[in-house]
Amino acid sequence: MKLLSEKIKNSVLKSMEILLKENEDALLNANKKDITAFNQEDQAMYDRLILNSKKIDGMIIAIQVVREQEDPLNKIISRKQFDNGLDVVNKTAPFGTIMIIYESRPDVTVEATVLAFKANNKILLKGGKEAVNSNAAIVKLWHKALEENNLSTDYIQMLTMNREETQAFLKNPTEQLDLIVPRGGEKLIKFVKEHATCAVLVSGRGNNFLYVDEAANWKQTIEVILNAKTQKISACNALDKILVSKKIPDYAGRISELTEILKSSGVDVLVDNDTKSILKGEKPIDDQSIWYQEFLEMKCCIGSVNSVFEAIEKINEYSGGHSATIMTTNSDVAKTFMEQVDCAVVYQNASTRFTDGGQIGVGAELAISTDKLHHRGPLGLKELVTNKYYVFGDGQVRV
Repeated sequence: MKLLSEKIKNSVLKSMEILLKENEDALLNANKKDITAFNQEDQAMYDRLILNSKKIDGMIIAIQVVREQEDPLNKIISRKQFDNGLDVVNKTAPFGTIMIIYESRPDVTVEATVLAFKANNKILLKGGKEAVNSNAAIVKLWHKALEENNLSTDYIQMLTMNREETQAFLKNPTEQLDLIVPRGGEKLIKFVKEHATCAVLVSGRGNNFLYVDEAANWKQTIEVILNAKTQKISACNALDKILVSKKIPDYAGRISELTEILKSSGVDVLVDNDTKSILKGEKPIDDQSIWYQEFLEMKCCIGSVNSVFEAIEKINEYSGGHSATIMTTNSDVAKTFMEQVDCAVVYQNASTRFTDGGQIGVGAELAISTDKLHHRGPLGLKELVTNKYYVFGDGQVRV
């Protein structure tokens, strides 16, 4: 694929910023069609589907931030000159064609595209049917931005295939695919992995845990838990599971207080057997598989553990590998937890809601990767490149 200059790519992005602002009413009207047709029983998906002026402003800011970031291509990773005269340079390069499969969120149609395009990748957008009108309106603006800068609209394509057509496309793509990013739940990820014939970079489920250590600041702990659980339940970085050390001062009083605070905030609480011995009136966890579940609703589990090591073991067994927090003033315990918990992002004394490209300095993100290859965590502009070796010689042959 031809490498575009940073100037022309930024010009396209600037055009898109202007077009989004000028066409705000048209986008909101398209979104209203999707909202009208949507079954609002799934509150998390409904929250992700809605567009408003604030979200559109957020899209514009996301593009602006990426436009102002340095071009990630052709950056020298390493260079070595050998005694035989070979000059070996390892540089960043585009993936080629990226396909993203996602549900509900029209803002992904902006954020994924701006990142893929600035990193000189072609992007295929397979959004959910619930956002088809919103996504089509946004892609139409992307195409106009490309045309205003004399570029082909092939760089950005919207796919409207059903499940069977998508399966056939994954198995036998009609064009080269270099990377697929499924951004959704376990069923979507399993579906893509089962049928794809190219590399898949998983944007995994949340199911995030928080461990309350015996040395936790309790007031701070309550504030962090409430933010992580209730600020935005539809986000993959929302909190689902709370593990409490039995060694915290006034253990029975503290977990009773925590439960009442959560319930007064509208959170449905389930408890494990040890916790239920204190909280006798609360709903028990009857099926241990619930520890694997990402809720995306006002619900959480509270469990009790004997040590940080028991917490680490439970998190590593059940979490989605996304985010985990320890609440403690003991830096040694925090270090143990953060080093041994197998998640993309680990925290000491902070909400899991910060697992977001814009919040931790990456900027706009394509997804939160829970894979270990090729990158883990928020997939920002610098992460949407691969590498290529350039070897310069003068007739050398190997002997």
